[in-house]
Amino acid sequence: MPLSNAQTRDLNSLLHPLTNLKVLAERGPLIIERGEGVRVFDTAGRDYIEGMSGLWCTALGWGDNELIEAATEQMQKLAYGHVFGGKSHEPAAALAEKLKEISPFPVGKVFFGCSGSEANDTQVRFAWYAANARGQHRKKKIISRRMGYHGVTLAAASLTGIPSIHQGFDAPFDFAVHADLPHHYRGAEPGESEMEYSTRLAANLQALIEKEDPDTIAAMIVEPVMGAGGAIVPPDGYFDAITKVLIRHGIPLISDEIITGFGRTGEWFGCAKYGFEPDSVSLAKGLSSAYLPVSAVLLSPELTDVIDRESNRIGVLGHGLTYGGHPVTTAVALKAIEIYQRRDIVGHVRHVSPVFLARLKQLEDHPLVGEARGVGLIAGLELVADKKTKAHFPADRQVAQTAVNFAEAEGLIVRPLPTDRIALCPPLIISEAEINELFDRLTRALDATADWAKRERLF
Repeated sequence: MPLSNAQTRDLNSLLHPLTNLKVLAERGPLIIERGEGVRVFDTAGRDYIEGMSGLWCTALGWGDNELIEAATEQMQKLAYGHVFGGKSHEPAAALAEKLKEISPFPVGKVFFGCSGSEANDTQVRFAWYAANARGQHRKKKIISRRMGYHGVTLAAASLTGIPSIHQGFDAPFDFAVHADLPHHYRGAEPGESEMEYSTRLAANLQALIEKEDPDTIAAMIVEPVMGAGGAIVPPDGYFDAITKVLIRHGIPLISDEIITGFGRTGEWFGCAKYGFEPDSVSLAKGLSSAYLPVSAVLLSPELTDVIDRESNRIGVLGHGLTYGGHPVTTAVALKAIEIYQRRDIVGHVRHVSPVFLARLKQLEDHPLVGEARGVGLIAGLELVADKKTKAHFPADRQVAQTAVNFAEAEGLIVRPLPTDRIALCPPLIISEAEINELFDRLTRALDATADWAKRERLF
């Protein structure tokens, strides 16, 4: 089918991130024109259920007039302002106060940026800054995890544990140390329970820390539920097991809540869902329901005090971002939090999640599906060539991508992830009826994929 004028213009001018550029050139991009609720519409007017909330982020769906009005009102009042050099404005201060109020752990101060990558870069800078302030000049390593995703700027990409983010970019830098991927379906020994598996991973973390030398480790960063690395839910007992190891060595824990914040798991924050208390938190995406780019780093009182003292000694806090604390983005984020609270979005997630997880569980009976697991309104499916042996399909056949293409044909947007996994992360406002429609469309796509795989003799 020939490409449209809009597709051709796009391909001639725009470099698409995290995209197979060869396939894109052949198929052309899907041009989205507008959105309403949990649906987006292409230039032909065809609707799609946005099963990924864009990029895990449009939690309140499309077309929310309260967010639009908040941006318009603030832009008319103060279109730009900054927080450098003793300047500030009401939206930034009010958002920082609100984040301290709703945080699941004690917070000293809040630092604003524009993206999750910037937030996690800031986490690295502050971890090093604090270590230097304490005279712990060897503490520069940050532990993350294989297949974890923490962004794509140079420091964040090093924390990320996905090989395709590193290849060709001279990453990761050597400060990043990658621990085990906590995926029971793939990593457990035969007969090993989730609790036993978590205990083993904690022992492996202990061994890794001893190998690297605990006096060189500044922090560990984790996603409560892993996102772009596979939409993987942690095994039972995992966070309880690894936090004991970290506490034993005095290693701070950073919770990357860029996807799991603001109700995605059925709790306000993923760390609350899994019962651990971090030393700092990264936020973005749902912070403004993605209506405008904004991120935040929440710092413990102790870490805040160390940073304050060191900046006083030096004479300046030598870190900042031109658009960090932007008045329009912070005003929209403040309104988003107000909406989460007033509309009880977390309660809504808890109400509809059983329907979402029940329909998800049914997919484990599908001949293509090896694992289907989620929490709240986030889930991952793994497609396998053999359900008994869990054998992968040949990587070059891109079975998950094929399933995603069939889903698009059915009017559903979902995302392929390594290795032959499919992520689901719909807007938090989704209704039970829309959840059922989402899974009806996905089931038809999986059926079409199975028929294709049989024709191709892939299983």
